[in-house]
Amino acid sequence: MSKKIRDYLLLSLGTLLVSAGVYVFKFPNNFSTGGVSGISIILGYVIPNITPGTLVLVINVLLLILGFIFLGKSFGIRTVYCSLLMSLSIYIMEQVFPLAHALTDQKLLELIFAVMLPAVGSAILFNMQASTGGTDILAMILRKYTNLDIGKALFCADACIVLISCLVFGAETGLFSILGLILKAAVVDTVIESINLRKYCTIITSKHELVEEFIMERLRRGATVWKAYGSYTHTDRYIVLAAVKRAQAQALRQYVRSIDPSAFILITNTSEIIGKGFRGV
Repeated sequence: MSKKIRDYLLLSLGTLLVSAGVYVFKFPNNFSTGGVSGISIILGYVIPNITPGTLVLVINVLLLILGFIFLGKSFGIRTVYCSLLMSLSIYIMEQVFPLAHALTDQKLLELIFAVMLPAVGSAILFNMQASTGGTDILAMILRKYTNLDIGKALFCADACIVLISCLVFGAETGLFSILGLILKAAVVDTVIESINLRKYCTIITSKHELVEEFIMERLRRGATVWKAYGSYTHTDRYIVLAAVKRAQAQALRQYVRSIDPSAFILITNTSEIIGKGFRGV
């Protein structure tokens, strides 16, 4: 399978998770946690004979047009794809299996899924430098033409949408929406870190050549080696530094322990490794 096909399968998966969370859990409960879906929920309640799914489609198309006008070629094709896929999938779900009410009478349980599914989907998209469009397009336009702090501006806009939902749907739904807004950012960050989680291993050993060979030949990774001196043993040692995936870290640890029981090994979590074989290259 080519990388491009795999990427678009992941983009589709992330987008469909967002769509499912929005349609199945947000819309029936009127959870307005910001963004286009939050605006659509409020407008769908206020404007008769028009559904939130239709409004999502209309608003996203209008925002895509604005994106092409103001951003031109810098407007990402992945964002266009995900935005249209989300809008169409929600619209199709409305036509195929309309939901007249929430799946359960447990609002907190519904809120958890309303936050988790879109957050996981959004994290997949953000990790691939894409998004479902919506207010992100406005952020891209503002970033290009102004010096505003985009993150704070978007949060303020989402907060305004949540406050309006309090007035439209009542205090209970409004408070659930506020809770959802707070949880959304935390869950997205956590999922992104989990997706990108890698290990960097610092190995202090006298058998560095065997360790280097294992890393390069078996794990297909590179390593940095420098000579050191043990203050306790008063002997020469070598420090081997390597960044690997989680499963590779376990294999490396077991191998080093098998060839050099006296080796000193430090394995640390990191979600930001930039370089060949990892992000940024």
